[in-house]
Amino acid sequence: MKSKRIHRRTMLRSLGAATVGLPLLEEMLASTAVAANATPEIPIRAFNVFFGLGIPAPLQKEGFQGVLQPLQPLSKKLLIMREVDHVRCDEKGINAHYDGATAAFTAEPPDGEAKSGGPSIDQVIRRAHYPGGLPKGMVSTLAGGTFFRRSRVGRYVHSYNMDGTVAATIQEKPRELFERVFGGVALAGGDRSERLKRSVLDTVVEDYRHYTGANSPLGASSRARVADHLDRIREFEQRAFAMKHRQPNGPQVPPRSIIPHGGPADPGGQGIDITLDQLTSEWRLLSDVYALAVQMDRVRFGALTFLAAGERIRLTGDYIYNGKKLWEFDDARQQNASGDKGCSHEWWHKFNEKKKNEALRAHAHMKMQEVAYFLSALDSDECREPNGRTILENSLITISTESGDGRHNDVKRELSGVFHCITGANGRFKTGQIMNVGAEGLDVYNTMLDAFGTKDRLGPKKRDGRQIDSIRA
Repeated sequence: MKSKRIHRRTMLRSLGAATVGLPLLEEMLASTAVAANATPEIPIRAFNVFFGLGIPAPLQKEGFQGVLQPLQPLSKKLLIMREVDHVRCDEKGINAHYDGATAAFTAEPPDGEAKSGGPSIDQVIRRAHYPGGLPKGMVSTLAGGTFFRRSRVGRYVHSYNMDGTVAATIQEKPRELFERVFGGVALAGGDRSERLKRSVLDTVVEDYRHYTGANSPLGASSRARVADHLDRIREFEQRAFAMKHRQPNGPQVPPRSIIPHGGPADPGGQGIDITLDQLTSEWRLLSDVYALAVQMDRVRFGALTFLAAGERIRLTGDYIYNGKKLWEFDDARQQNASGDKGCSHEWWHKFNEKKKNEALRAHAHMKMQEVAYFLSALDSDECREPNGRTILENSLITISTESGDGRHNDVKRELSGVFHCITGANGRFKTGQIMNVGAEGLDVYNTMLDAFGTKDRLGPKKRDGRQIDSIRA
């Protein structure tokens, strides 16, 4: 029996107008005969992933034998770029942590405490490919992150509009990120939305039963995918909200976030005590919800932060990788100091290429494992798209940080050799390589924008740019 073709947006509108995305179903595609002669339409997506404090340039030279080891399983789908510098973004009298963080994804110095000097890569691409806005119901830009330093916005926000203002309010709690993406329901007679006091799925369950039942217009395979999707949404919702009740028939009450936020997250810049489990548990839930939003085509642009620029935490706990204990985090004791001097931040200031730098290596390795966790969530079989590639392979995901050397005694060295890594962006860039590009970040970023056919460029208009052709596929 030949199934009737159904447009994805039609199904979304029919499901109670709830903002719960659907997986791509075979009935949403053109017929087999037409599809065989057509190029599958893959969404344009661009995301910025930031991690704090950086990877000293000498450690980057060790490749996957060193702190980059967690990225090795994805190495065929990544282009790691070394010798990228942001020296032009240095501002006298301003901490290089802040300059480097704002330069990430913009290649521009900051413009005050709450703005960048220009747009970020993702927003230039969004403007070029969706000048009239994204399809109805999508989140235009999604910013999320696990971070603690609060003094300047550029430390933790990494998506900027064309005028340098932040592109979206950052969501730092998993439940808030979930609500931002999935928690609104359109009310009849207007575009207003209300905060749900019960599961977002309760509003659409009858329609889901129709699409998975005996009278469904969908084929057996698609019915199974919709049912699986419902289960996945419920799972993430339960994880984000912990679905507890005050009473059997009362509304679900979400618990407090397990890590500090707001002022308590950065008490006078002195740092906080936190366990590795507390840090990674919340980050992974946030990452999962963010990845789910991408998978369900609810968002195509934005940024995700794992630890802010100049981050100050006193981390404790055993670091296990691939079943083996690599390090015991105990920053304050190992630094033999309290307050800000006992934070992991200090390992970067004490970096010495002639020493083992064991604590710094452990911290950097852990950060790469958490970045890899997010990337892997977009590289599963569930993320495979009509062209045979995964969302990870089809998207532009730019991974970067704040510095190439954490010592503050040499700004040029600190803002040189900044770690960069990108995905293939649906065949636009080379992957499977570690490349010494030897270029300014501004030229690298503008080469990336050229690959997307954007008219806008980063940096001064009168500056003579240089194409970094070596990164193009």
